[in-house]
Amino acid sequence: MPHILITNDDGVHSPGLLALAQELQQFGDVSILAPDRNWSVTGHNKTMHKPLRVWTETLADGSEALTTNGGPSDCVALAAMGLIPTPIDIVISGINTRPNLGNDITYSGTVAAAMEGVIFGIPSMAISMDEGDPRHWATAAKAAAVIAHKMLENGGMPPGTLLNVNVPNVPADDIKGFEVTRLGQRRYHDELVVRHDPSGRPYYWIGGGPPSSVLEPGTDVYALAHGYISITPLSLDMTHDAFLDVLKGWFQKTTL
Repeated sequence: MPHILITNDDGVHSPGLLALAQELQQFGDVSILAPDRNWSVTGHNKTMHKPLRVWTETLADGSEALTTNGGPSDCVALAAMGLIPTPIDIVISGINTRPNLGNDITYSGTVAAAMEGVIFGIPSMAISMDEGDPRHWATAAKAAAVIAHKMLENGGMPPGTLLNVNVPNVPADDIKGFEVTRLGQRRYHDELVVRHDPSGRPYYWIGGGPPSSVLEPGTDVYALAHGYISITPLSLDMTHDAFLDVLKGWFQKTTL
Protein backbone atom coordinates (compact mmCIF):
# COMPACT_ATOMS: atom_id res chain seq x y z
CA MET A 1 0.00 0.00 0.00
CA PRO A 2 1.30 3.50 -0.75
CA HIS A 3 2.42 5.71 2.10
CA ILE A 4 0.51 9.00 1.90
CA LEU A 5 1.50 12.18 3.71
CA ILE A 6 -1.42 14.53 4.39
CA THR A 7 -1.02 18.16 5.37
CA ASN A 8 -2.89 21.44 4.88
CA ASP A 9 -2.82 25.16 5.62
CA ASP A 10 -6.07 25.36 7.64
CA GLY A 11 -4.66 23.62 10.70
CA VAL A 12 -4.57 20.10 12.03
CA HIS A 13 -8.17 20.21 13.32
CA SER A 14 -9.69 21.23 9.99
CA PRO A 15 -12.68 19.04 9.02
CA GLY A 16 -11.34 18.90 5.47
CA LEU A 17 -8.11 17.28 6.61
CA LEU A 18 -10.01 14.71 8.68
CA ALA A 19 -12.32 13.82 5.77
CA LEU A 20 -9.31 13.40 3.50
CA ALA A 21 -7.52 11.15 5.97
CA GLN A 22 -10.58 8.96 6.53
CA GLU A 23 -11.06 8.44 2.80
CA LEU A 24 -7.41 7.77 2.01
CA GLN A 25 -7.06 5.20 4.79
CA GLN A 26 -8.99 2.87 2.46
CA PHE A 27 -6.33 3.40 -0.19
CA GLY A 28 -3.00 3.51 1.64
CA ASP A 29 -1.06 4.04 4.85
CA VAL A 30 -1.72 7.60 5.97
CA SER A 31 0.54 9.88 8.00
CA ILE A 32 -0.64 13.34 9.03
CA LEU A 33 1.65 16.26 9.79
CA ALA A 34 -0.18 19.59 9.68
CA PRO A 35 0.22 23.05 11.21
CA ASP A 36 -1.15 23.74 14.68
CA ARG A 37 -3.01 26.83 13.41
CA ASN A 38 -4.31 28.43 10.24
CA TRP A 39 -1.62 29.38 7.69
CA SER A 40 -3.90 30.45 4.84
CA VAL A 41 -2.51 32.97 2.31
CA THR A 42 1.07 32.51 3.50
CA GLY A 43 2.54 31.31 0.22
CA HIS A 44 5.65 29.15 0.00
CA ASN A 45 7.66 29.85 3.12
CA LYS A 46 10.22 27.98 5.19
CA THR A 47 10.90 28.51 8.90
CA MET A 48 14.60 29.10 9.52
CA HIS A 49 14.59 31.86 12.15
CA LYS A 50 13.20 29.82 15.06
CA PRO A 51 13.09 26.19 16.20
CA LEU A 52 10.33 23.91 14.98
CA ARG A 53 8.46 21.81 17.51
CA VAL A 54 6.34 18.76 16.74
CA TRP A 55 3.80 17.05 18.97
CA THR A 56 0.76 14.76 18.77
CA GLU A 57 -2.86 15.94 18.62
CA THR A 58 -6.06 13.90 18.85
CA LEU A 59 -8.49 14.53 16.00
CA ALA A 60 -12.29 14.62 16.20
CA ASP A 61 -12.63 10.91 15.36
CA GLY A 62 -10.14 9.88 18.08
CA SER A 63 -7.24 9.26 15.70
CA GLU A 64 -3.86 10.89 16.20
CA ALA A 65 -1.92 13.28 14.02
CA LEU A 66 1.38 15.09 14.24
CA THR A 67 1.31 18.87 14.36
CA THR A 68 3.94 21.60 14.38
CA ASN A 69 4.34 25.30 14.99
CA GLY A 70 5.70 25.55 11.44
CA GLY A 71 3.81 26.17 8.23
CA PRO A 72 2.59 23.85 5.46
CA SER A 73 5.95 23.75 3.66
CA ASP A 74 7.69 22.98 6.95
CA CYS A 75 5.34 20.04 7.50
CA VAL A 76 6.36 18.41 4.24
CA ALA A 77 10.05 19.20 4.71
CA LEU A 78 10.10 17.78 8.23
CA ALA A 79 8.45 14.56 7.10
CA ALA A 80 10.58 14.16 3.97
CA MET A 81 13.83 14.79 5.85
CA GLY A 82 13.19 11.93 8.25
CA LEU A 83 10.82 13.00 11.01
CA ILE A 84 8.51 10.36 9.56
CA PRO A 85 10.94 7.51 8.80
CA THR A 86 8.81 5.63 6.24
CA PRO A 87 9.46 6.82 2.66
CA ILE A 88 6.59 8.91 1.32
CA ASP A 89 4.97 7.85 -1.96
CA ILE A 90 2.65 10.83 -2.38
CA VAL A 91 1.91 14.17 -0.67
CA ILE A 92 -1.68 15.43 -0.58
CA SER A 93 -2.36 18.90 0.79
CA GLY A 94 -5.93 19.85 1.72
CA ILE A 95 -8.83 19.78 1.68
CA ASN A 96 -8.70 23.58 1.58
CA THR A 97 -11.86 25.34 2.70
CA ARG A 98 -11.85 27.67 -0.32
CA PRO A 99 -10.85 27.21 -3.95
CA ASN A 100 -7.33 27.93 -5.14
CA LEU A 101 -7.76 29.15 -8.71
CA GLY A 102 -5.68 31.20 -11.12
CA ASN A 103 -3.39 33.62 -9.30
CA ASP A 104 -4.54 32.23 -5.94
CA ILE A 105 -1.82 29.60 -6.24
CA THR A 106 0.89 32.20 -5.57
CA TYR A 107 -0.65 32.97 -2.17
CA SER A 108 -1.86 29.52 -1.19
CA GLY A 109 -0.28 27.62 1.68
CA THR A 110 -2.13 24.54 0.43
CA VAL A 111 -0.38 24.70 -2.93
CA ALA A 112 2.93 25.59 -1.25
CA ALA A 113 2.91 22.29 0.65
CA ALA A 114 2.50 20.39 -2.61
CA MET A 115 5.32 22.45 -4.13
CA GLU A 116 7.54 21.41 -1.23
CA GLY A 117 6.72 17.79 -1.93
CA VAL A 118 7.80 18.22 -5.54
CA ILE A 119 11.07 19.83 -4.42
CA PHE A 120 11.77 16.61 -2.51
CA GLY A 121 10.92 14.55 -5.60
CA ILE A 122 7.59 13.25 -4.27
CA PRO A 123 4.42 13.19 -6.43
CA SER A 124 2.19 15.85 -4.91
CA MET A 125 -1.29 17.28 -5.13
CA ALA A 126 -3.08 20.29 -3.65
CA ILE A 127 -6.84 19.88 -3.32
CA SER A 128 -9.37 22.60 -2.51
CA MET A 129 -13.14 22.85 -2.40
CA ASP A 130 -15.50 25.61 -3.45
CA GLU A 131 -17.28 27.58 -0.76
CA GLY A 132 -20.88 27.02 0.32
CA ASP A 133 -23.05 25.48 2.99
CA PRO A 134 -23.39 22.63 3.81
CA ARG A 135 -19.87 21.39 3.24
CA HIS A 136 -19.54 18.26 1.09
CA TRP A 137 -16.11 17.18 2.29
CA ALA A 138 -16.68 13.58 1.20
CA THR A 139 -16.91 14.65 -2.45
CA ALA A 140 -13.48 16.27 -2.43
CA ALA A 141 -11.99 13.40 -0.42
CA LYS A 142 -13.22 10.85 -2.98
CA ALA A 143 -11.84 12.99 -5.79
CA ALA A 144 -8.44 13.08 -4.07
CA ALA A 145 -8.41 9.28 -3.80
CA VAL A 146 -9.27 8.84 -7.48
CA ILE A 147 -6.60 11.29 -8.62
CA ALA A 148 -3.95 9.89 -6.27
CA HIS A 149 -4.61 6.41 -7.67
CA LYS A 150 -4.15 7.73 -11.21
CA MET A 151 -0.92 9.47 -10.26
CA LEU A 152 0.60 6.34 -8.79
CA GLU A 153 -0.63 3.81 -11.35
CA ASN A 154 0.85 5.97 -14.12
CA GLY A 155 4.27 6.13 -12.53
CA GLY A 156 4.07 9.36 -10.59
CA MET A 157 4.53 12.81 -12.10
CA PRO A 158 7.07 14.50 -14.37
CA PRO A 159 9.89 16.18 -12.41
CA GLY A 160 8.96 19.59 -11.04
CA THR A 161 5.23 19.06 -11.63
CA LEU A 162 2.31 19.00 -9.20
CA LEU A 163 -1.46 18.89 -9.56
CA ASN A 164 -3.76 21.64 -8.34
CA VAL A 165 -7.28 20.29 -7.89
CA ASN A 166 -10.50 22.23 -7.23
CA VAL A 167 -13.76 20.45 -6.43
CA PRO A 168 -17.32 21.82 -6.52
CA ASN A 169 -19.03 21.87 -3.14
CA VAL A 170 -21.83 19.48 -4.12
CA PRO A 171 -22.78 15.86 -3.40
CA ALA A 172 -20.66 13.35 -5.32
CA ASP A 173 -23.59 12.36 -7.56
CA ASP A 174 -23.84 15.96 -8.78
CA ILE A 175 -20.26 16.14 -10.05
CA LYS A 176 -20.27 16.35 -13.86
CA GLY A 177 -16.82 14.82 -14.25
CA PHE A 178 -13.11 15.57 -14.25
CA GLU A 179 -11.63 18.24 -16.49
CA VAL A 180 -7.95 18.93 -17.11
CA THR A 181 -7.50 22.70 -17.20
CA ARG A 182 -5.10 25.59 -17.37
CA LEU A 183 -4.96 28.40 -14.82
CA GLY A 184 -7.65 31.02 -15.21
CA GLN A 185 -7.77 34.64 -14.16
CA ARG A 186 -8.86 35.92 -10.77
CA ARG A 187 -9.61 39.58 -10.18
CA TYR A 188 -8.96 40.87 -6.68
CA HIS A 189 -10.89 43.73 -5.15
CA ASP A 190 -8.51 44.63 -2.35
CA GLU A 191 -8.62 47.96 -0.59
CA LEU A 192 -6.44 49.56 2.06
CA VAL A 193 -8.25 50.05 5.37
CA VAL A 194 -6.57 52.66 7.58
CA ARG A 195 -7.27 52.79 11.32
CA HIS A 196 -5.61 54.39 14.33
CA ASP A 197 -4.54 52.95 17.66
CA PRO A 198 -5.27 54.73 20.99
CA SER A 199 -2.08 56.76 20.57
CA GLY A 200 -3.23 58.03 17.20
CA ARG A 201 -0.71 56.04 15.20
CA PRO A 202 -2.07 54.54 11.98
CA TYR A 203 -2.23 50.84 11.26
CA TYR A 204 -3.49 49.05 8.19
CA TRP A 205 -5.66 46.15 7.09
CA ILE A 206 -5.85 44.79 3.56
CA GLY A 207 -9.60 44.50 3.08
CA GLY A 208 -12.07 44.38 0.23
CA GLY A 209 -14.56 41.97 -1.25
CA PRO A 210 -13.99 38.41 -2.45
CA PRO A 211 -12.22 37.87 -5.77
CA SER A 212 -14.14 37.36 -8.99
CA SER A 213 -13.21 35.09 -11.89
CA VAL A 214 -12.97 35.40 -15.67
CA LEU A 215 -15.03 32.46 -16.94
CA GLU A 216 -13.00 31.41 -19.97
CA PRO A 217 -13.53 27.84 -21.29
CA GLY A 218 -10.61 25.52 -20.60
CA THR A 219 -9.65 27.20 -17.33
CA ASP A 220 -9.91 26.03 -13.76
CA VAL A 221 -12.38 28.77 -12.84
CA TYR A 222 -14.67 27.84 -15.73
CA ALA A 223 -14.63 24.13 -14.93
CA LEU A 224 -15.41 24.69 -11.25
CA ALA A 225 -18.22 27.12 -12.04
CA HIS A 226 -19.81 24.53 -14.34
CA GLY A 227 -19.75 21.63 -11.90
CA TYR A 228 -16.51 19.88 -12.93
CA ILE A 229 -13.53 18.84 -10.86
CA SER A 230 -10.65 20.92 -12.19
CA ILE A 231 -7.19 19.34 -12.43
CA THR A 232 -4.41 21.76 -13.37
CA PRO A 233 -0.80 20.62 -13.81
CA LEU A 234 1.61 23.19 -12.38
CA SER A 235 5.34 23.43 -13.00
CA LEU A 236 7.95 24.76 -10.61
CA ASP A 237 9.87 26.00 -13.66
CA MET A 238 8.25 29.41 -14.06
CA THR A 239 10.48 30.46 -16.96
CA HIS A 240 8.52 32.32 -19.66
CA ASP A 241 10.02 30.27 -22.52
CA ALA A 242 8.17 32.11 -25.28
CA PHE A 243 9.75 35.40 -24.16
CA LEU A 244 13.34 34.13 -23.94
CA ASP A 245 14.36 34.94 -27.52
CA VAL A 246 12.71 38.37 -27.38
CA LEU A 247 14.54 39.19 -24.16
CA LYS A 248 17.84 37.99 -25.62
CA GLY A 249 17.28 40.43 -28.45
CA TRP A 250 16.99 43.30 -25.98
CA PHE A 251 20.46 42.62 -24.62
CA GLN A 252 22.27 41.20 -27.65
CA LYS A 253 24.60 44.21 -28.02
CA THR A 254 24.33 45.61 -24.53
CA THR A 255 27.41 46.24 -22.39
CA LEU A 256 28.03 48.05 -19.11
